[in-house]
Parts: sequence; C-alpha cells; structure tokens
Amino acid sequence: MSESVPAHSWFGPTVMNPEPSTPDEPHEFGRMWQGFMTARLILGFVLLALQGALYATGASHSKALIAISTAYFFGTLATRFRAKPRPLGGSFSSVWGILVGLDLLVFSALQLLQGNSSINYTPLFALPILLVSVLGSLRLALGTAAGVTVLLLSGTLWTYLQSPAEATPQFVQSALSGVGYFVIALLANQLSTRLVSEGKRARLNQLAANIQRQVNALVIESLPDGVLIVDDRGYVRAANPAARQLLGSERARNSTSFDLRDEAGWLPLLDLTRLSVGTGQNQEDSVTIRHEGHAPLRVRVRTRLATPMGADGDSLCVLFLQDQRELEARMRTEKLVSMGRMSTAVAHEIRNPLAAIAQANALLDEDINDPKLKRLTQMVGQNAKRLEKIVDDILNVSRVQPHDRKQSEAEVQLNQSVYRVCMDWAEQSASAQRLKVSLPGQDALVRFDAEHLRRVLVNILDNARRYASHQPEAIQVNCGATDPLHAVISIWSDGAPMDQSMERHLFEPFFSSESRSSGLGLFICRELCEGHGASIVYERNARVMGDQTVDGNEFIITFLCAPPAEHTQMQEKTDAPWQTTLY
Repeated sequence: MSESVPAHSWFGPTVMNPEPSTPDEPHEFGRMWQGFMTARLILGFVLLALQGALYATGASHSKALIAISTAYFFGTLATRFRAKPRPLGGSFSSVWGILVGLDLLVFSALQLLQGNSSINYTPLFALPILLVSVLGSLRLALGTAAGVTVLLLSGTLWTYLQSPAEATPQFVQSALSGVGYFVIALLANQLSTRLVSEGKRARLNQLAANIQRQVNALVIESLPDGVLIVDDRGYVRAANPAARQLLGSERARNSTSFDLRDEAGWLPLLDLTRLSVGTGQNQEDSVTIRHEGHAPLRVRVRTRLATPMGADGDSLCVLFLQDQRELEARMRTEKLVSMGRMSTAVAHEIRNPLAAIAQANALLDEDINDPKLKRLTQMVGQNAKRLEKIVDDILNVSRVQPHDRKQSEAEVQLNQSVYRVCMDWAEQSASAQRLKVSLPGQDALVRFDAEHLRRVLVNILDNARRYASHQPEAIQVNCGATDPLHAVISIWSDGAPMDQSMERHLFEPFFSSESRSSGLGLFICRELCEGHGASIVYERNARVMGDQTVDGNEFIITFLCAPPAEHTQMQEKTDAPWQTTLY
C-alpha cells in the first residue's frame, strides 16, 4: 500500500493512513499476496503452453523463448508455494527485484526475442504494475510504470536504429502504453488505498458494535427490572434474569426462548404485546401473573416498539417489567423519609410547649387536695409523659448513630450490663415474675456503649412485655458467645406469631401495629446496633417454658467482642454476681 496516503483519495475521504506493510490486517494482505502469486503462476503456465504450442506447430523455432517461459513458470511456482507474504515497501528492494524485476526482465526478453512473430507481450507489463500498486507505495508504483515505459521506448529506439521507417507507429504505441501504465498505477493505488481505509473503518465499526452489544447485554442482564423482547406472535426472543424471575415459571428460567402462549399466567403480557403492535403505540399497564400453587404477582408493564430484527421483518416489542411490590416499597420509603423530616420538625416545635404543660401540671398538683382533681392532674401528667416519650423517640432518630469516636469505640461487660438493665426494668415494670435471665459463667467484653445498650434492651423488653403472656418465664433473656469474636443476646417471649406483612417492615421507621406507638423503637434499635458494628434480627423460635416447649418471638443481637487482652484486664477488676439464672 502507499507509504504516505493523503487524508483524501480520489474516491472519497479516508479515515486513516494505511502503512505499506499493513501490519494490522495480515489476513487481508496475505490474501491479496496469494492472489497475485496465483495470477503469476497461471500466466507462467500460459506462456509455457503458448511457446510449446508455437514450437510444436513450427510457428516458432526459438528454444530460448521456451527456456525463458519454463524458468518463469517454475519461478512463479516457487514464489506461490514457498515465499511468505512480504510488503514491497516504498522503494526498490530485494523483494521488488525478485517479484517485479523478474517479471519485467522476462516480459522484456519475450518481447525482444519474439523475432518475426506478431505476438505483442507489452500488455503483460500491467501485471507487475498492478502488483506494485496494490502491495506497495504510490511512489514505487509510479517508478515501476516509469521503468516499463523506458523499456518500451528503449525497444522502440532499437527498432528505429535498425529500420527508421517502421519505428514511428511503435513510438506512438510505446508512448500510449506508457501513459496507460501510469494511469493504471495511479488508479490501482488509489483504489487499494480506499479499500484498505474502508476495510479498517468496517473493522473499527464492527469492533465498536461488538463492544456496544456486549455493554448493552451486560446492562440488560444486571437491570433490576425485567426486559422481554417479544415478536407479534408472542414468541420471546430474549429475556434477562430479572424477567425470567418475574415470570415465575421453570420453563422461563430454563429456556433461552419460549412462547407466552405456553402458560396461562402469561396471557396478560401477550394481550398487552398484541395491543401495542396492533395500534403501533407504546402501552403501560399493571397486570397480574397467576400460576397454580403460587400467589398472584402484580407487575407494572411498559411496552416499547422496536425495529424488525432479521430478514423475516417481524414486529418486535420490548416489555419492561417491574414488580409492584418493589415499586410500592420505594414509594413507601420515600413517604416515610418525608414523614420523618416533617415529624422531626414538629417534635422540635412540640417539645417546649409540652415541657411547659408538664411543669404547670406539676405545680397545679401541689396546690390541689381534691381527689377528683388529683386524678385529672395525674391523667394530664401520664399523657404528657407519653407525649414526651414519643417526641424523644422522633428526635432520637436523627442522633442514633454514634458520631463521637469515643462513644463508638466504647466497651462494656455484657453479662454485667444485661443483668443490671434487666433487674432495673423488671423492678420498674413489675415484670420480675415473668422474666428469666440466663447468663454464662464467663463474661464477654463487647464493643458497645452502655447507655445505648440499655436503650436497646429496654425497648425490646417493653415490646416483649406488651405481647407476652403472664406466665412465669414468658420473657427469657440469654447471653452467650458464638465464637471468640462474637457474643449474642437473645430476648424471647411467648407472644403470638407475627403476620408476614408486619415482619417485612419490622425495622422500618414509623411502622407499628399499635395506634398509640410512634413506630420508632425497633428502628432506633437497629440503627444503634449497626452504628456499633452489631446486628439485630427477628426469628420465630421455640424455648422451654416450665415443663413444655413453646414457640415464641425472639430478637437476636450479635456483638463484636473486644480483643482478649482487654477482656482479661476487665474481668480481673470485676466480680460476677450475675453468673447465674435469675428470675
């Protein structure tokens, strides 16, 4: 190819300047090389057969022509099967001499030694010029054309010296042939340059398309929403994992393609697809996918018409599926966030007037002796305290995370803290008869703030007391170490099973089954635990209560233990009156 190709050829703009060696497309270069070598081999065979036929018929008696044709045939045979594809470069070189120079020498010898024969070998010079134009540079192609023209003019000059009268037509023929060779060299080089540029552009576009296709496939595969590509007959051409999961069928999960008519639960999707294709407009609707033995699934579906894929011209429709439960959950979360901000602002505004009401009620209670009025002040005081607790819960949401480094790295003796919190809570709530606390003999030092631990335990114990029975051991607290790095507290109560809809939102803010509750207690517990690297979960487990096994609700808190060295030092400084089972 050309050594330095301009930005534009005669046949249009080029996107890059291909080098003569074309190193980035060895396959194309090798194919063109083999094509020219095959053409030279065929030409060598034709020349050998022609000279043999002329000699056999007596039209020619020159054995030199047969020898030259034979040598040329075997030379082309060797270069066809033995020579490796090599670029001709931008100047005359050994490769040029072996290929092009040999051709020029052979064709010149045939033209010079033909004698009285009327055969004209000058058209054969077009083959080496084409070879150089395609596999070399423009400069080398023009140089080769110039060399051929000089050879033709030299031959004509020799004829002129021998016979001046017959040389004029040959001069004209040589000049026209030379001009034609220059035109061939220029056009062939420009065409090859254009073809190489288009080939590179096509490869780059194909590479970009493949990358884009892979990125699109990766994005679609990772989308949380389902994506289906369906034709107008209801046949699914492609589906991402989220869509297969939403379709809720083993056939959809295990097949690369399937028909929406195969399952009765998919018929709403098929109807929406046909409506979109039939009207030519995008559709959006909520459908219900029902399968026998499974709960109905509400899905939000959006259709988008796509261009036909393939030669069959099928109309394709892209379906975007979204689980209504996730959509409702996101909307509910956004509403909760807005409500939380508003509630926090309202709580700040309520706090000061509420404190004034409580203080005024306390002063009023000191001056009242009438029992009826006393009961009224007590009611005001109790409701004021309840409102104060709700306000505190709302305000605590914004400060549950331990931003103070000392607080977040605080450590506490687990058994000792649990013992004290449980005893204080049992005394204040009059629940000592229902509470059973089981602590191991060896205490654990965990990373948690003591005040935050008290708030978490009291909150869970209050919930347990609200739903537990009045039987002994109806509320059970157990401590233990699962491994050297973790310790666990479980708070169990014999309450009734929790509804699954409530269980899913158990730790969400402002969610409660009680109308008189703020719904922030368990949310604050979870935030406090996560702020200290701990975790809290809810499970439905069975425990021994008296002489029988009873199912109940259990909250399990897993703590991070402090390093063993710190644990030993703390253990030596404290005694352990809590190392027992308490009622």
